[in-house]
Amino acid sequence: MADGTRANDGAPAKQERTGSPRSPRLPRDERRAQLLNAALEVFVSNGFHGAAMDEIAETAHVSKPVLYQHFPSKRELYMALLDSHLATLTDLMLSALNSTTDNKERVKAVMRAYYRFIADDDQAHRLVFESDLINDPDVSSRLETFNKTFADAVAHVIAEDTKLPPLEAQLLGRGLAGMAQVSARYWLETDGNLDLDVASDLIYRLAWRGISRFPKES
Repeated sequence: MADGTRANDGAPAKQERTGSPRSPRLPRDERRAQLLNAALEVFVSNGFHGAAMDEIAETAHVSKPVLYQHFPSKRELYMALLDSHLATLTDLMLSALNSTTDNKERVKAVMRAYYRFIADDDQAHRLVFESDLINDPDVSSRLETFNKTFADAVAHVIAEDTKLPPLEAQLLGRGLAGMAQVSARYWLETDGNLDLDVASDLIYRLAWRGISRFPKES
């Protein structure tokens, strides 16, 4: 028998194995981050309903049992992603608001932070605000918590500066938050044809010229 044949006799499984190479053993936190990154890619490409755990496992280069060890269901995986990105965005917004005591600079910082978030990771933004699961009660509840936290923080600043009643300040806070979200989503569709700093500055100036007039008109 030839040497090449004898070599094949010893390891037929390795010769016939197909598919993506499995990733090496990782610490739990690193593995979880890897799985979340893979899931984000699949969810954004296919939507929640079109995504399959098989594809997520393949994208992460792990077996399905490994994926299920960390996330027992596709829904739990999606919710973990949503919670993670909403927490990041909330921290960015609150940090921007607390970065200065100059309200004009606060508005500018908030707009810049929001635009920077979607510029740095547009997949995260699409998962949070454009998902086909957005009407799910658990998902909408999380989005409302984020929107309320953001708007309440803005409203607190507005109320202090304008002396408007809390409910009116809340409405303006919601309006400012919505302005950031809607304009940034449109900016994302321009595919880089409009500079980020130019875009966020335009919206900041629009917002500030409106808010800054309230004390003068009261």
